[in-house]
Amino acid sequence: MSIISNDSVDRPIGLTAHSGIDRMAHHRLDEAWLSAAWSHPTTRVFVVSGGQVLIDDTPDGRTELVMTPAFEAPVTETHRYFLGTDTDGVSYFALQKDSLPGRMDQSARPAGLREAGLLLSPRDAGLMVHAVALENWQRLHRFCSRCGERTVIAAAGHVRRCQACGAEHYPRTDPAVIMLVTDEEDRALLGRQVHWPEGRFSTLAGFVEPGESIEQSVAREVFEEAGVTVGEVEYVASQPWPFPSSLMLGFMARATSSEINVDGEEIHEARWFSREDLTAAFESGEVLPPYGISIASRLIELWYGKPLPKPGDVT
Repeated sequence: MSIISNDSVDRPIGLTAHSGIDRMAHHRLDEAWLSAAWSHPTTRVFVVSGGQVLIDDTPDGRTELVMTPAFEAPVTETHRYFLGTDTDGVSYFALQKDSLPGRMDQSARPAGLREAGLLLSPRDAGLMVHAVALENWQRLHRFCSRCGERTVIAAAGHVRRCQACGAEHYPRTDPAVIMLVTDEEDRALLGRQVHWPEGRFSTLAGFVEPGESIEQSVAREVFEEAGVTVGEVEYVASQPWPFPSSLMLGFMARATSSEINVDGEEIHEARWFSREDLTAAFESGEVLPPYGISIASRLIELWYGKPLPKPGDVT
């Protein structure tokens, strides 16, 4: 039997919708093809800096990435990432810069993924996730882990190559489990991390350790953080989460114990909530919902049976 008790909420999980972009990985080492793609008049380029991009609101109410033709892109760029091609044959590149370009005469504004991911189309959100993840990895992995020499960018931004020892380094993605735990009374276990504001509760989560299955990781993390043991574990969905380089693997899990004993290091407080408890806590402002872009909100909604209030709607 499924431990997802209510499947009435079918809204897609943020950052997981099909973007319509073919990453065209087989072209990343083809410098002639990349040069031709960059020079094509339909190619579009946007700048990423410190995890942010420029977004703008259109007259018809949509929000879009601010992109320019390649021939209008900054000529001093040094880090150019090929992101793929859409079904119309338009190629997309991101430029990593120290700062975003000025747009003083327009309504464009800088935004990080937590804001922009909720506003952008699946295509633009997918492009942004790809670019932000590459930028973060590039900034943090400039030296060879084998010999310590500086590495250079290759494969259109998807490889760093050491010219001293020949080692190649690839973008890192860390698997992490995130889970909504329910007990025999169908209450949900939510916790508050030590650095979160008062009232902010969400699902438990943690990284998969070496030599560990994801099911083992779910059980270990729940016990370490809340002192609760779990039995049945059911996979729900995954979500790219480049903060900085994770892949969130979402689960529902059934508790086999109910006594809570938080670790005090990661989790400051954890509580069991019935649906009625959580509704009342939302309405009183005692509990603040997780941000809508996170898979955490969708896991809670699968149990809750309806969309959670938006953070701005809670007083």
